[in-house]
Amino acid sequence: MLTIRFSRVGKRNKAQFKILLQEHTIAPGGRHVEVLGSYDPHSKQAVLKEERIKYWIGKGVTTSDTAYNLLVSKGLISGKKRAVKIPAKKMEETPVESPKSEAPKAEEKEGKEPVEEAKAEEKKEEDVKKEEAPKEEKPAEKEKKAE
Repeated sequence: MLTIRFSRVGKRNKAQFKILLQEHTIAPGGRHVEVLGSYDPHSKQAVLKEERIKYWIGKGVTTSDTAYNLLVSKGLISGKKRAVKIPAKKMEETPVESPKSEAPKAEEKEGKEPVEEAKAEEKKEEDVKKEEAPKEEKPAEKEKKAE
């Protein structure tokens, strides 16, 4: 299945994009069927081959969300813009709780902790048993070491 999407080109901190027609399973920087235009996000300038884009969309080609939004804003496609999903950076948050809310949670944890502690103790005992059983040396080897 063919799709219209962006392929990033340009220098670091100076991105530019080619608008390509590709097979959807191929990486965006890989082999393409046709170059349909370019887009500079810094100057918001787009150079599009309008006839070819309309031709391929008429054939049933899909578009990526970002490419679709660009085509809608330039007036090639009529419709609503799609929500673009940008992955958010994971930040570790330390929740600040009042002492009042900690008391009920402590009671809940008390019921769970003995089970977890028992499992942890069993694992430690197994590790100790493995460590306590060293290989026994043959009597002949002991004599050689003594000499």
